[in-house]
Amino acid sequence: MQLTDEQWREKLTPNEYAVLRKAGTERAYTGEYTDTETEGVYTCKACDAELFRSTEKFHSHCGWPSFFDPADTDAVILKPDNTLGMRRVEVLCANCHSHLGHVFEGEGYNTPTDQRYCINSISLKLVPKE
Repeated sequence: MQLTDEQWREKLTPNEYAVLRKAGTERAYTGEYTDTETEGVYTCKACDAELFRSTEKFHSHCGWPSFFDPADTDAVILKPDNTLGMRRVEVLCANCHSHLGHVFEGEGYNTPTDQRYCINSISLKLVPKE
């Protein structure tokens, strides 16, 4: 999905644009889905691509929604991120290349992958299970 910067600005709210298109981060514990336990599918706020499922969501108590695996390994792109003086791995939507958050490994969570996809709520839209 390719849109011009102006088209993204028209499609997204200013806060969504700041996170999804400019790799911003929403403040911890302020996101809509941080503690949500609703069953369903989490899609990209920018393009509606399926990204994560509630079955892979867990409570990490980090202030953002956390998942241990994407819905499909091709749903996201992982990209090295050395900004802010630290080494991280950025998570992007594979369909529209919007910034979603970061993935961390080896933190000791009791999950099948030992990964924490730390995702901004503002980057997601929850489609509840019917």
